Amino acid sequence: MKRVLGNGSRRTFLTVVPMAGLVAACGNGVGSDGAERIDRAADASLDFLYDTNADARVLAGKASGVLIMPEITEAGLGVGGSFGRGVLRINNVPVDYYSATQASFGFQIGAQQFSHVLFFMTEDALSEFRTSDGWAAGADVEYALNSEGLNLAVDTTSVLSPVVAVVFAQAGLLAGATLEGTKYTRIIP
Repeated sequence: MKRVLGNGSRRTFLTVVPMAGLVAACGNGVGSDGAERIDRAADASLDFLYDTNADARVLAGKASGVLIMPEITEAGLGVGGSFGRGVLRINNVPVDYYSATQASFGFQIGAQQFSHVLFFMTEDALSEFRTSDGWAAGADVEYALNSEGLNLAVDTTSVLSPVVAVVFAQAGLLAGATLEGTKYTRIIP
């Protein structure tokens, strides 16, 4: 009778099979509906933004590309972070999918979710974003919301800025949301 599993083989089997199950559970995007889920969430986020502020349509109409991040989850207790996935659209056609991550340190406690959209107002800004190996939002991002977060400030300054950010639909216990330091990386959903 042939012995199928020896002691070494048994250890290998007991190690590899659970790990394979974990990897399979994570999913690699092949054959999944990840892109469709992101697209549906992005459509709902844009509808909400356009319904609550018509000036966002003005920005979208003038933008070379629009990155929609429908849901960013941020949490912190001294050390914090945020994560979300979204879609880059050019002429309202999905061209790439991205993740957004951010780490933060300092006095913070709580959690929140929010949406944001980046309007790339110039071809150069869009090209730099698409060709980077991980683009980070910095001081060059113009925020188009007033301090109350109710109305877009679509004016000559914001339309001429290379990247205009709109943060909206905030819910949770952390005050405010900033994109500075957020890293965007192309993904396969």
